[in-house]
Amino acid sequence: MRFLLALTAAGAALAASNPKSVTYYKDVLPVLQKNCQTCHRPGEAAPMAFLTYEQTRPWAKAIKASVLGKQMPPWFADAAHGKWANDRTLSADEIATLSSWADNGAKEGNKKDAPAPVTFVQGWGIGKPDLVLEMPESYSVPDSGTIEYQYIIIPTGLKEDKWIQMAEARPGNRQTVHHIIAFVREPGSKWFADQKPGVAFSPKTMASNGQRQGGNDEASREFLVGFAPGSPPEVLRPGTAKLLKAGSDLVLQMHYTATGKAGTDKSAIGLVFAKDAVEKRVFTSAVTTNKFVIPAGASSHDVKASMTLQEDADLVSLLPHMHLRGKAFEYRAVYPTGETEVLLKVPAYRFDWQLWYEFASPKRIPKGTRLEVTGTFDNSANNRFNPDATKDVKWGEQSWEEMMMGFFDVAFDAKKDPMDLFRPKKRTGTDD
Repeated sequence: MRFLLALTAAGAALAASNPKSVTYYKDVLPVLQKNCQTCHRPGEAAPMAFLTYEQTRPWAKAIKASVLGKQMPPWFADAAHGKWANDRTLSADEIATLSSWADNGAKEGNKKDAPAPVTFVQGWGIGKPDLVLEMPESYSVPDSGTIEYQYIIIPTGLKEDKWIQMAEARPGNRQTVHHIIAFVREPGSKWFADQKPGVAFSPKTMASNGQRQGGNDEASREFLVGFAPGSPPEVLRPGTAKLLKAGSDLVLQMHYTATGKAGTDKSAIGLVFAKDAVEKRVFTSAVTTNKFVIPAGASSHDVKASMTLQEDADLVSLLPHMHLRGKAFEYRAVYPTGETEVLLKVPAYRFDWQLWYEFASPKRIPKGTRLEVTGTFDNSANNRFNPDATKDVKWGEQSWEEMMMGFFDVAFDAKKDPMDLFRPKKRTGTDD
């Protein structure tokens, strides 16, 4: 959305006041460019393209219904809390324009009125990457059964440290890839040190077979970028970036889901390097817990977790993550003064649209602030996505199990160790 053209309020207001004059090229196309074409183009998440009149015209009534029902564009933050740089909410004038177009014959209009087309790089939402790291071999996904998480190590080949301004995890097969997480494994890490690069392996399967996995130095890993249904690429503000040290590897965590039809996948990670000086390093972490049980039949069960930051930092963005029983999510900050602020409230969580919510201005979080999250789950028969309302549910990797993770991006002095934000300081034996 950061690469799309803006629609002027004056133009939208004019279209809304003269509904019969609304045409595709003059009024509708600018709205689609700004709000829809990122996904509604070939190779992206949406099932249909809205790049041309011919592609869009058959969907006029469906577009009207979706925007009036606030189903599209997807955006689930409660407007009472927070201001967001990537807010996808349509204005009243934009909704009126799309509705009037559908109600009055979905007219084409004059092509001379069309704005310049938006330039997209085929296959990427971040423009042309400076570096693409692709799985060296395709992974064969069976037609049925449970597929344990697969891990694939990809050497970056970097000879010098690089600051990453943009990153995108790109599934090769959207039908079978549920999620991708690209972790950074720095040089010298023992995490999966015995595993061969490029060859998929499952730690869970290896452990059950008594096979050696190598070191489990997970504390040294860093979340670089991820993909989940509806999630956008990582696009960081100028002057902020993630660090990828020379000689690092990427470790891809791949969650595949059988669909009834066998397939293959060859996913990739695209990276854009920072061109300007980096003042603040961005690090992704999560407030989470795996100690919970969601009772069978419970329609509104809360699971809570918290984390205290040990240094001053800027909160950049938030991403709630639950599975099929996820109902609602909330982030709060409890400041050292005792004041509590709701940072983000998602009253109607959608598993199929897992969005990052980027603060309009980074939120200053002073040392000693406690970040709290609450995930609310619906394990009742009224939840149409619920795989089985008769069973208690615990934490697990598969979609029919559950997770409760409040991901967040935090920015801090680029010279500092990110672990200083999360590690309590050791006492020196004297109190000030």
